[in-house]
Amino acid sequence: HTPAMSAGTAKRKAIDDFFLPRERDSAASNPNPQQRKEPESSGKISVSETAVPGLSLYGNFISEAEEASLLAFLNDTEKCKWRTDLSRRTMHFGGTYCLLPSKKDHGSKPSQKPEIHQAPPIPPDFQWLIQRMVNHNIYKHNQRPQYCIVNEYTDTLGISTHTENFQFGEPVVGLSLGSACPIRFHELTEPFDGSVRSGKAATAMKTGRVEDVEMPARSLLVMKGLSRWNWQHEIRRTGKGRGPGWKRTSLTLRWKP
Repeated sequence: HTPAMSAGTAKRKAIDDFFLPRERDSAASNPNPQQRKEPESSGKISVSETAVPGLSLYGNFISEAEEASLLAFLNDTEKCKWRTDLSRRTMHFGGTYCLLPSKKDHGSKPSQKPEIHQAPPIPPDFQWLIQRMVNHNIYKHNQRPQYCIVNEYTDTLGISTHTENFQFGEPVVGLSLGSACPIRFHELTEPFDGSVRSGKAATAMKTGRVEDVEMPARSLLVMKGLSRWNWQHEIRRTGKGRGPGWKRTSLTLRWKP
């Protein structure tokens, strides 16, 4: 079950303000879900439990052709727009997101505040993927994800240790496209919702237990239970194991109760 939200968690919403709920987002991205069909993956999907409690890995969740189709859609400038204010390229679907002022402008405009932008709803191009998750009992048909963050990692790029915002429920799922990549998990002494932007994520109390989970291309990582609430995760900023042309694109899907 979802841990009770503390005052600190409520404050985080005001700090991050990444995804403000809008009912029309869900409706726009989920018309007549019972009538939607999804293609079958060209290979056999394998499911394995990892060393992290509650963390499952679905191998070969999509085919190579489906992977190529998703990447082509994300890189179609007429359909999608990447944000480039972070070190890595990112994209948002559902709710709103916070666009940070550029670092070079920060010195001359110290009072400049982040801008809140409305993100488009999850596109129809993702609905077959979501339907496949429903068919495999990852999400319930009436609890489809309304929010998606896309991250592109190249060279030595990564993302700091964090948990997914507690305003979202479980599961949280991540689809990996392109190059394989390990994700490092850190066990916490208790559930902790501090964000990276506020600096609080780094203050979480850890037990010292660390687990690395390899994510092959086209695999799906599903976080439930303890892995969702009691473990932080990160993509390490390193060039180790990354050869020339290494690139990983991830889709993180979440739903809000």
